[in-house]
Amino acid sequence: MAKIKIQQVRSIIKCTKNQKLTMAALGLKKMNQIVEHEATPAIMGMVENVKHLVKVID
Repeated sequence: MAKIKIQQVRSIIKCTKNQKLTMAALGLKKMNQIVEHEATPAIMGMVENVKHLVKVID
């Protein structure tokens, strides 16, 4: 599968608990942190749920 890089661009301070848990599951803890994952349907679904907090880098 293809790999995608995900960067956190907004804070999770006022987010719901589910969004905070999704960010933690993606491995994002700090602003501007970049993580790399396989582009599986599960990962893409998590990115879709927090799309206002992250940026996908190709």
